[in-house]
Amino acid sequence: MQNDLFQTSAPSDQSPWLDGLNDPQKKAVQHLDGPLLVLSGAGTGKTRVLTSRLANLIATGRAKPWNILAVTFTNKAAREMKERVAAMIGPMVDQVWFGTFHALAAKILRRHAETVGLKSNFTILDTDDQLRLIKQVMELNGIDPKRHPPRMVLAMISRWKDKGLTHDKVSLADASNLIEGNGADIYQQYQQRLSDLNACDFGDLLLHNLTIFNTHPEILADYHHRITHVMVDEYQDTNVAQYLWLSLLSQKSRNLCCVGDDDQSIYGWRGAEVTNMLRFSEIYPEAVTIRLEENYRSTGHILGAASGLIAHNESRLGKTLFTDDAHGEKVRIHGFWDGASEARAVADRIASLQRHGEFSPDQMAVLVRAGYQTREFEEVFIKLGIPYRVIGAKFYERQEIRDAIAYLRLIIQPADDLAFERIINTPTRGLGAKTVSLLRDASREQGLPMLATAENMLAGTALKSAARNSLGQFVNMVLHWRGLLDQMPHTELAMKVLDESGYTAMWQKEKTPDAEGRLENLKELITAMDGFDNLQGFLEHISLVMDGDNNNRGGEVMLMTLHAAKGLEFNVVFLPCWEEGAFPSQRTLDEKGAAGLEEERRLAYVGITRARKELYISFASSRRVHGLWQSGIPSRFLAELPEEHLVEETEQGMAPGTAKPVTFDNMPIPSAAGGYGPGWTRLRERRQTGFLPSKAPAENKAGLTGKSDYIAGDRVFHLKFGNGNVVSVEGDKLTIAFDKAGEKKLVASFVERAGKQ
Repeated sequence: MQNDLFQTSAPSDQSPWLDGLNDPQKKAVQHLDGPLLVLSGAGTGKTRVLTSRLANLIATGRAKPWNILAVTFTNKAAREMKERVAAMIGPMVDQVWFGTFHALAAKILRRHAETVGLKSNFTILDTDDQLRLIKQVMELNGIDPKRHPPRMVLAMISRWKDKGLTHDKVSLADASNLIEGNGADIYQQYQQRLSDLNACDFGDLLLHNLTIFNTHPEILADYHHRITHVMVDEYQDTNVAQYLWLSLLSQKSRNLCCVGDDDQSIYGWRGAEVTNMLRFSEIYPEAVTIRLEENYRSTGHILGAASGLIAHNESRLGKTLFTDDAHGEKVRIHGFWDGASEARAVADRIASLQRHGEFSPDQMAVLVRAGYQTREFEEVFIKLGIPYRVIGAKFYERQEIRDAIAYLRLIIQPADDLAFERIINTPTRGLGAKTVSLLRDASREQGLPMLATAENMLAGTALKSAARNSLGQFVNMVLHWRGLLDQMPHTELAMKVLDESGYTAMWQKEKTPDAEGRLENLKELITAMDGFDNLQGFLEHISLVMDGDNNNRGGEVMLMTLHAAKGLEFNVVFLPCWEEGAFPSQRTLDEKGAAGLEEERRLAYVGITRARKELYISFASSRRVHGLWQSGIPSRFLAELPEEHLVEETEQGMAPGTAKPVTFDNMPIPSAAGGYGPGWTRLRERRQTGFLPSKAPAENKAGLTGKSDYIAGDRVFHLKFGNGNVVSVEGDKLTIAFDKAGEKKLVASFVERAGKQ
């Protein structure tokens, strides 16, 4: 009976799939022919528009199910879309081309594999196999993996594929950036090895499709006959290869419907081109653009803050979100003295909301700019017994953190064979599985730990000279570090270990998107260590943290990066760490300039629009980095939020009902004396005059730039280093000779005049 609803007919406002749609949504669903761009703001019901439009295509006879290609970015999104359409049209849904870009491209490639030198049963290699293959190619060419990390080479090849470039299309300029200009040759050899193995990587799926369509017009013509309507979700996240693939498939019919939000394009670092969406009307002059602006998720104040912020971006098509619901609570802004105070206040607020039955833990989320920023929140959640779940690896479970801790464990406990095996060849030292197996067997025979066994083997002849030299260097390093345990602070020892082992250099050479995050995590590890008296105490803490972590999945606060939060929504959202240099990311600003700033602002917009009912944004005036306090100023994004949607939180915490209207004159920036400074007035003035710093200016905690009030000879006090005398003054930087800690250079705001302890 269900399919009886879907007789070929003209579009009608009485169609059941139009029930409950607002006017722009209806227009999008009823526009069935020609190019269509649906600008769908956050929470405006884009999935319903996509599924209803697909059902309408079939019901009106504009297309048969097998004539429709509906492409998404994730399998989850594809499944959800298919399930929704199935509820409207029944089993006919199985004949629609549903899937991700890679899944649909693989389906096409298997039909025509022989045209690109493959067989239809080709293998799709995972990342580990790809890495193993590129290492083989590099080894055959005598390329030093230490100078040219294989992951970096593979990442560059993947970027070329995402741009739709075969090895012969790579420009000399691009090729010169890889392996002294030999990048294109390595790319060609890598592709040949893939072909020899009857295999391809993920980038090849689309790239081979493009080759097939461009070199075999009869095959492309067949798909033009098969597929008359193309629909794509999250169009703002497409890369060049995906754009070309969609363009070729819809070339004849021009029935291309793209749904997305240019204000949520946050994946430029992995190849996404927001210009694909921004130029849609140029590429398709006859295109109709429909804006979905009525939000069904967030309150009015949250939407007002989001719209006010994103309006500062110039590269956007433009829309303004609104809601018919109540304005709700204003966005709460809070400044903290340091990161620890911020994490504790967030945890206290979560506990209060849960205790009073306002929201359950799984309705709340903490969203950070970078993965390393989860660490302080994880630890305070564990201390207070707040159930939480990190989307992605938890801080102490991350590869680089486990590797670093393994080094430290072996220094403290030389009998720790698990730590020994983890790091003996990390980074690569030429000590492969055969050497490790030999050591393991000898260790069991002698009844000794592997480190002690290694010392014994160095005096024998069981090892080849190359392995003996490498093993000897490793053993000597470990013994040297053990000898320094009682001679230097444990934080300095940890940095020395990461440096001398080559571990930090290994990630510095990796030019992959996640390498910078791993280095930030290692820095955060050193910061975490500084809170303990010695290395043993820290390692015991790690064991307790890991052991105390529960497996409760019933109701947990979500803790994740802003990138991971895209597409999700929560009743309560906390956005901490909003300081210049951290957010917007200084690295992004340095690498991409104005374009990078706009992508960072889009990321902030995504974070704000994850919140349904309550939103808290916070910053800290100081954070501890490598054991030293560093001052910071609030993110420029805070100054761009419309004042009418904000309130200032009280110092007592995040208690609702006690906040007063905020102005930029009284926005809290804690000073060294514990009061508030006029920093926001100046910050706002700088924004109004067009001053957008690429680097955070040196400011003290009151937000004031310039000379300090200290002179040489002044007696001062520091919370960590104790008492000392000012040696010299340069702007707001002091050189201080501390009585016990020696000479240090610090920002003036981090010390007080002696006697104010």
